[in-house]
Amino acid sequence: MGPIKHKALLNVDLGEGFGNLKCGPDEELIPLIDIANVACGFHAGDPLIMQETVRLCKQHNVKIGVHPGLPDLQGFGRREMKLQPEELTAITVYQVGALKGFLDREGLPLHHVKPHGVLYGMMCRDFEVAAAVMKGIPKGIPVFGLAGTNMEKAAKEVGVEFWAELYGDVKYNADGMLVIDRIKKYGFLPLAIGSMTDLIQTMEA
Repeated sequence: MGPIKHKALLNVDLGEGFGNLKCGPDEELIPLIDIANVACGFHAGDPLIMQETVRLCKQHNVKIGVHPGLPDLQGFGRREMKLQPEELTAITVYQVGALKGFLDREGLPLHHVKPHGVLYGMMCRDFEVAAAVMKGIPKGIPVFGLAGTNMEKAAKEVGVEFWAELYGDVKYNADGMLVIDRIKKYGFLPLAIGSMTDLIQTMEA
């Protein structure tokens, strides 16, 4: 692998609390990151949390994207569901519209879309699922995803700009696919560093 020509941009999932439940140190993270993926109420998040997250990101010049998930608050969007293609498109449009309402109020543009949890994994494996979600993304807005999977293929087919990303806190299997646990296993920094080291070594091989 040659020298890195561009800055590595940090994107983090934010706004994933609900009501009085807080999930993650968002206020501490936001000044340290470049891009935020904001939950939109289906797997986590609610109107007040979305509003506050958008305002905090604006204060720190963090670019904001939609983090759409399956309609599974209890399971945090980590339980696979069988939805028809038109449903997948519609829930994407719905969540994009929800966040865009808050962005418009703050005079901010929508930067990207990054699917959440098991929906992300389903899109990697299933072209039909991936294409249905892509059809719900507004024209001109890129999607973040896993390179070399059906996410990338569907984005190309539908005409959505694709940004490949790497994970520092999620395990990969031998096929280069993400291991998405039903119950999130949070790791410590040394484990994340080890995961990224393994991934880079695999890419260089």
